[in-house]
Amino acid sequence: RQRIATFPIFCMQLIWLHNKKTLKSFAVWPLPQTFISSSEQYRLNPQTFYFGYGMQSAAQPGCTVLDSAFKRYFSLIFLDLTSGSVDKPFSVEISPLSVKEYHRYGRASLNAQTVWGALRGLESFSQLVYQDDFGSYFVNKTEIEDFPRFQFRAILLDTSRHYLPVQTILKTLDAMAYSKFNVFHWHIVDDPSFPYQSRTFPDLSAKGAFHPMTHIYTQSDVRRVISHGRLRGIRILPEFDSPGHTKSWGKGQSDLLTPCYNGGIPSGTFVSSVFPDSYIHLGGDEVDFTCWRSNPDVRAFMQAMGFGGDFTKLEAFYMENIMNITSALNKTSIVWQDVFDYHERIPKDTVLHIWKGVPAKIKEELSRITKAGMRVLLAAPWYINHISYGQDWRNYYTVQPQNFSGTEEQKKLVIGGEVCMWGEYVDATNLMPRLWPRASAAAERLWSDEQQTSNVDKAFPRLQEFRCKLLRRGIQAEPLYVGHCKHEYQGI
Repeated sequence: RQRIATFPIFCMQLIWLHNKKTLKSFAVWPLPQTFISSSEQYRLNPQTFYFGYGMQSAAQPGCTVLDSAFKRYFSLIFLDLTSGSVDKPFSVEISPLSVKEYHRYGRASLNAQTVWGALRGLESFSQLVYQDDFGSYFVNKTEIEDFPRFQFRAILLDTSRHYLPVQTILKTLDAMAYSKFNVFHWHIVDDPSFPYQSRTFPDLSAKGAFHPMTHIYTQSDVRRVISHGRLRGIRILPEFDSPGHTKSWGKGQSDLLTPCYNGGIPSGTFVSSVFPDSYIHLGGDEVDFTCWRSNPDVRAFMQAMGFGGDFTKLEAFYMENIMNITSALNKTSIVWQDVFDYHERIPKDTVLHIWKGVPAKIKEELSRITKAGMRVLLAAPWYINHISYGQDWRNYYTVQPQNFSGTEEQKKLVIGGEVCMWGEYVDATNLMPRLWPRASAAAERLWSDEQQTSNVDKAFPRLQEFRCKLLRRGIQAEPLYVGHCKHEYQGI
């Protein structure tokens, strides 16, 4: 009965043949591409439930991603328990990269092309399981076929304007997995502070962090974040923004803020060795030319290069050089849209990140960048550090990333989007309720079919239900409106 779409992430069938009852169907957030749910209800016994590998599976015990996911999702599905029994007739098997669940009285299966697809399928399955008033666990007969609309679905956290403890970052990664985000954009340093502890340039954090011991991210911290993200199918994208937003750099490296003095560019190799992802964010936005303009050495350099008095050409020179260094390190650059706006010669594989503009200007920028054949990420509509009274999640939900003038080929160059949480007024005390469930509105826009999710009012009760699931899992998700959850937040 299963059918496979062109590029599915996972397919799921839940067919249960005993203890049949009737109850309402529970939904999944973000909405799957195909979701068929029945009112037929079947009971799950946590004492006879476990995950395992099939004999024909391409993955076997020792696959750390799935091994840890099985343990994690057992705990998420059966929140009142810590483990199953030793003797379990119910199993979850993986066969040719597919998770399959069998029961002697029936069958449920989850098929995925990759382990990352299996993770998303396990998340969907976990959301289908629920409890009645007596604590019994149930699932409804359901068929799902699913894949993401966009490949890049990101959350940005800013750890320079306020330091975020590592545990807060890890908890954010947990919540991201629940909404099927797959990229953590770590805006790790900026003007206010430089908390990243570099082995090559230790004075950057020693003198640039808010505190050189308590408000830093060590190499061990970074490895911990990368590992935590990987096990949840989340890539860690670091951003070292330059040449602007670098005031904190100068505290620990006095000759770094104007590298053209020496005709050199920071090598970047210390970043490459710590963050293994194939992408790195180089920033390139909001460069203030005041200091350059006032410096006679800089002006002399510009004359020698033939730049005249056009400081955008100096920034272009800098960004072109640092992107070439990045390419030499086998990394792909992501830069803010300013780099394109200054007509810089940038590698064709560079990804441009749109962060500013009213809706009409955003559409123009999308048209211009994609017409030039460049890939695009959209962030401008999802700056959710901006808050307002009422249900502003509705605005994030109705964004249409591909609604601009251009060919179908141009629209394919929009590879995804990003929810940004800048840190001027955000730290560990208010991050979670400000981020969730508002970010989940964008998550559905980036994952689900746009036509099926065009009605905000229909989305509202599903998002309310999902918010309650977040609370049950210990995420301090703020309320959408008047109402209650069966399991209110207990300060976990």
